[in-house]
Amino acid sequence: MAVAKNRSPRPHQKPQGARTRAKLKEWSGKVTRESDALDLENGVFKKRNARDIAVSLKRSADRSHRRKSAPLRSAMSMLTFYINRAGKNLGDSRLRTLEKAKEELRRLFRNGEKPRSSPRG
Repeated sequence: MAVAKNRSPRPHQKPQGARTRAKLKEWSGKVTRESDALDLENGVFKKRNARDIAVSLKRSADRSHRRKSAPLRSAMSMLTFYINRAGKNLGDSRLRTLEKAKEELRRLFRNGEKPRSSPRG
């Protein structure tokens, strides 16, 4: 006679349904919008040019009075967070642009450049 196994999930493993995944997306979107670290320019991660993204992040990090670490670290952290959270839904060329923005951000901080205001205001 076969003994039936208890097939209940392990207590440390929660089944991840659509509702849980939706909550995670809401959470990461909220962090991007309402981060205490930086006040980001609207659409900063949608810019097409890596330099424009880096300049915007540098400007936000330099102006922020709420950040908890150095401006470069705060800006890089926000960019990395976005890449890690949205990365699986981004195309290869978009990911390359964002990775180039990291390099550009390091260069901007290393050279001590001040961000120029964009011609559009």
